[in-house]
Amino acid sequence: MSSEQMNKARRILLKISGEALSGEGGFGIDPQVLSNTAKAIRNVQNQGVQTVLVIGGGNIFRGAALQKAGFDRVAGDQMGMLATIMNGLAMREELKAQGGHCVLMSAYGIPSMTTQYSATLGRELLDQGHSLIVAGGTGAPFFTTDTAAVLRAIELQCSEVLKATKVDGIYTADPVKDPSATKFDKLTFDEVIQKQLEVMDLTAFALAREHHMPIRVFSMNKEGAFDKAALGHNEGTVVSD
Repeated sequence: MSSEQMNKARRILLKISGEALSGEGGFGIDPQVLSNTAKAIRNVQNQGVQTVLVIGGGNIFRGAALQKAGFDRVAGDQMGMLATIMNGLAMREELKAQGGHCVLMSAYGIPSMTTQYSATLGRELLDQGHSLIVAGGTGAPFFTTDTAAVLRAIELQCSEVLKATKVDGIYTADPVKDPSATKFDKLTFDEVIQKQLEVMDLTAFALAREHHMPIRVFSMNKEGAFDKAALGHNEGTVVSD
């Protein structure tokens, strides 16, 4: 792909939870899930989609229980951010093993493991054909990886945020608990607030709304869904202006 073609390529940010990488085990990293996720990313990248990935750290560390027991919130959040770097290292190596060019950037400076996050450098790497993993959250406590994902999508000038969940979009109610729940194809930011629908945490959602960053909620487990979502086809539920 030429430099000119790269500059015109669609650019997306995929946000997946750390728990998604654990598969049925509920903890750690399932090698098959890791391989399948990397394969999906490589597939859309080969179709000209520039891909940024933000992974949570809940499969390795969750500080909520410790915080309830009096553990310092700042230290707990820092441990969680380090867990996202561990997941990022695993995904980077898997992408490389599958023949991809991938750079792991982090809000924390760990020169022996990661590249210091820079929006300018990140955009340059994407235009050069690298996929990008951004770990370490925002680099500050009290912010979720949802917020980090929206922030990085804005900074890296992505077309939209793709949020992978267990269901194939946003419903009127939890479809697992309520079989009569119906799926929305499109929603505005205002409608999500009015209907009190849980898309992302409030800080992340407010940031997306302020900067007009679309959020597409879809199921990573549905065959072909990520390909369609990454290419901008009708998949999942889109929240926009």
